[in-house]
Amino acid sequence: MNLLMVSPFFPSPSSGARTRVYHLLKALARKYSVSLVVLTADAHEAEDSVPEEMKLKRFLKVPWPTFPPKRVQQALGIIRGRSGLLDSYRVKTVQQVLDDLVARDHYGVALFESAFMAGYRLPQDTRVIIDEHNIEYELLYRTYQRENSLVRKWYNWWESRQIKPVELERCGNAQGVLVTSEREAVLLKALLPDSMIAVVPNGVDTEAFQWASQEQLPDRIIFTGAMSYCPNVNAVLYFAKECWPLIRSKIPTATWQIVGRDPPPVVQALAKLPGVSVTGPVPDVKPYLAGATVAIAPLLIGSGTRLKILEAFAMGKAVVSTSLGCEGLAVVSGQHLIVADEPEVFARSVVDLMQSAEQRMALGIAGRALAETYSWQRCGDDVINAVEKIRAAGL
Repeated sequence: MNLLMVSPFFPSPSSGARTRVYHLLKALARKYSVSLVVLTADAHEAEDSVPEEMKLKRFLKVPWPTFPPKRVQQALGIIRGRSGLLDSYRVKTVQQVLDDLVARDHYGVALFESAFMAGYRLPQDTRVIIDEHNIEYELLYRTYQRENSLVRKWYNWWESRQIKPVELERCGNAQGVLVTSEREAVLLKALLPDSMIAVVPNGVDTEAFQWASQEQLPDRIIFTGAMSYCPNVNAVLYFAKECWPLIRSKIPTATWQIVGRDPPPVVQALAKLPGVSVTGPVPDVKPYLAGATVAIAPLLIGSGTRLKILEAFAMGKAVVSTSLGCEGLAVVSGQHLIVADEPEVFARSVVDLMQSAEQRMALGIAGRALAETYSWQRCGDDVINAVEKIRAAGL
């Protein structure tokens, strides 16, 4: 069978949501003849992120068009009464590329990476599947709930209201929807009772992310994640303001490393705080994780599930997270990680772990065992099973 994947970014084995696309693509390419269409802002973006061993049938890059500045685009969306975010994914060239592909080949299944990408026209006999990395309207609504600026607060509420009916319509019209957790499956099933919804969890490369053999740096805390992503920015700002001073008062030698690409100025400014460093992009996150004593996920905004926690688990790291940070993962607080939602409790939990090698070891062992149940190999099997089930429903 020919399978078409349409993604808003390049697959990559080490870059947040791109990691999910990379590993699902790798699994699908083992069974099907896969063509990949990606939107890219960089015509010279490294193609080694799509390795030759995948043996894709076709691999086509479509450049993102030039858009007005973000705030102008948002204002235009409000004036037009429709989401500027949705409009940004509606690229004429993508439709032209898809028309050309389906004119040459028949595709049994088209997998769109996110509901944002799923608004393109395809033949009626192509089974459409949407891979929901997040429930997008939920992510925007949660951003609205946590936003302090009244203007941004209102805008995120408005965007959520614009996107929700479109997202649900696209998912409802698709022949199948993939989500990352049972929680999201239940949520969407309640709204779309007739839809076929399958859970394909986020995973971790348990061969690449191994129990850290190198010596930990004393009292080192680490946060990992793309700093171009609003929930990650919100998380580190929250931790810096509410938790970091409490930790430093108990352990003056504590250091905190923020590791992730594209940190905005507000995150770069955190490097001025005592003990804090901001790395920006790094070639490989694993050495940074290996040297850490405790990994943190102080997220207050999000949807889907967090790869950062699975990667820390796989390396045997003790983790402290908010409830939302580890949402959707099959974790038990006190067994796999420590869950803390109040800043004082979060800070105290980090301090306790930094002072107890025995507790860190126990959490590391349990976390590594759990990470193995989330290996990308198993997730790859899940996506193939989901595709086959959705195909069979249309025969």
